[in-house]
Amino acid sequence: MKKLISILSLLICVAAISAFAQKRAFTIADLYKIKGVESPVISPDGNRIALAERSYDLPKGKSFSNVYIMNTDGTNKVAITTSGKANTPFWSSDNKNLYFVSSESGAPQVYRYSFADSKTEKLTDFSMGIGGPVLSPDNQLIAFTADVYPECGADSRANAIADSLAANGPTQAYMADHLLFRHWTSYSEGKCSHIIIYNLAKQTYTDLTPGNFVSPIFMLGGGIGFNFSPDSKELCFVSNHTDHPEANTNADMYLIPVTGGQAVNITKDNTAWDGSPIYSPDGKYIAYRKQMVPGHESDRFRLALYNRQTGTSEIITDAFDNWVTDFKWNADSKSIYFSGDVQGNQPIYKIEIASKKITPVSGDKATFAFDLDNKGNIYYTASSTGKPVALYRQSLTKGKTTQITFLNEELENTVDIRPSDTLWVAGADGRKLEVFIVKPHNFDPNKKYPLILNVHGGPQSQWMNSFRGDWQVYPGAGYVVAYPNPHGSTGYGQEYTTSISGDWGGKPFVDLMKVTDALANLSYVDSTRMGAMGWSYGGYMMNWFQAQTKRFKCLASMMGLFDLGSMWGTTEEVWFPNFDLKGQPWNSNLYKKWSPSEYVKNFATPTLIITGQLDFRVSYNQSLQYFTTLQTLNIPSRLIILKNDGHWPNTVKSMPLYYDAHLDWFHKYLGGDPAPYDVDKLVKNQVFNTK
Repeated sequence: MKKLISILSLLICVAAISAFAQKRAFTIADLYKIKGVESPVISPDGNRIALAERSYDLPKGKSFSNVYIMNTDGTNKVAITTSGKANTPFWSSDNKNLYFVSSESGAPQVYRYSFADSKTEKLTDFSMGIGGPVLSPDNQLIAFTADVYPECGADSRANAIADSLAANGPTQAYMADHLLFRHWTSYSEGKCSHIIIYNLAKQTYTDLTPGNFVSPIFMLGGGIGFNFSPDSKELCFVSNHTDHPEANTNADMYLIPVTGGQAVNITKDNTAWDGSPIYSPDGKYIAYRKQMVPGHESDRFRLALYNRQTGTSEIITDAFDNWVTDFKWNADSKSIYFSGDVQGNQPIYKIEIASKKITPVSGDKATFAFDLDNKGNIYYTASSTGKPVALYRQSLTKGKTTQITFLNEELENTVDIRPSDTLWVAGADGRKLEVFIVKPHNFDPNKKYPLILNVHGGPQSQWMNSFRGDWQVYPGAGYVVAYPNPHGSTGYGQEYTTSISGDWGGKPFVDLMKVTDALANLSYVDSTRMGAMGWSYGGYMMNWFQAQTKRFKCLASMMGLFDLGSMWGTTEEVWFPNFDLKGQPWNSNLYKKWSPSEYVKNFATPTLIITGQLDFRVSYNQSLQYFTTLQTLNIPSRLIILKNDGHWPNTVKSMPLYYDAHLDWFHKYLGGDPAPYDVDKLVKNQVFNTK
């Protein structure tokens, strides 16, 4: 009997291995077959989920997003929209209506779906478009952001006329009398982001934050910029009212009646960043995220409470030495659930307000959006290197986790989506750092493979054990991919994060060289065929590699910094170099010490350079300078300028070119298993080829 069981077990294992081997390699096209789950929100009665699903059409270069509702177990799924232009669902407090944002009629507007008659109506018609809408708890008001001309305020028609004149007048020029006249990819053009209140009954608009201040402030990756009090009478918003917002991070929280009036600064004693306000359900507190070091955009994000009765604040997550990224109040106002960066993951925790006790909830997962119901469950989207994002429900009492969306099941069953391994390497000062490694399709431990080292940007951020195109496209083409978290990464304590400031080419470079040593010694890595790539600070590190090492056969630098002195004068958020390089070019020697442009005599490695013409964070002139230098030195190099993109290329229109160009470059210099791609043929309809 035991022998029969052993034979059956062997047959099952062989069948499983055979099924796995039959999966085909991951390609660029597969990346755009993956569907995403976004913005899950639970109905107030805890019975339904609303969410947005994102999909792509690669040949057309388009993305689509529609809103759905379903039961909390994933059953009875119903499409609320079909236009492909809807997102950001939110519920009325009485469960009768679902609101969402749609751009099907042009500029984004708020729509309402009624469950009583299954009908949808367009609510707002604000010519400048709306962003980040929030519904008041009494269901009477909608607050949203809009870029308006301050002198026009909430007058939608006047703003539209002014915008038309500015766009179509005889003279086309930008004029500025102060800094931060442009941000990320656009010029302010005299406009300012304000919070507008829309009264549903009266159908009127009120500018709640008039003047020349941006309210709420821009937050990278989005986030909460304003919120209603539980009684719907007050709004808390975030703004920077200093004279030089481009040179400091002093965001403050303000209180203002929903009818308008004088805004009151409740965090003026802290000259660092305060934001992401959420009122407690009982109205006693405003929870918010807080930083303590002025000018340091990557200081630790702590969770703090503002007591509305006493006007005092206190930090409640001092025991958590990592960034708090998102949070939600429990319905009883006695605890808060929050997520944070921790060692390549973003798990969820619970903190008790009275005791400040912190308890892990989700375990080691890369979670993203999450919400709570009133029945003891938490819902979150999560992914891993080898599994695309899905929505999960976890019982807070039993700990049982259930996957409730399966949008990518067919693809997962037919395509080899590779998982990652973890390697810990002793880096600078003997401090161990985490490295994720993805092995190639049809991996054979007896073979040696070319390697791609991918360095993250930020620089204060972390690579996570989460799904990402880079982690699949290159292994699918025959490469080992490694992505490390050197000094400067989040998730390993704030001291580790802050240590990169003033030390851009120091400990992080030592870390990465030691990681390269460890990777080169792996039995399945061909140490003679190693390349490296990076974006933003990662692009800087590629340029620093160019200056400091010849260990790599080729490099790929995206949106990278080349000459730090000229970078200071062309970036728009100057608080970043002011802090990270300890001053300005005329009073800090770090601009020369860590600038790759100072070490041109060492340059020798073939390099692919990609940049965006609308990149105001790292001006594309940095890449032009670098390419000109390499060409003058007769070092093999290729420059791609994305005409309509900024610091982040368009996901579906430009990223396919990004992947094609990288594969072409790596195949040329590292010799991956597949035949090299003809990048010119692949993108002939997407780029102007100047060769």
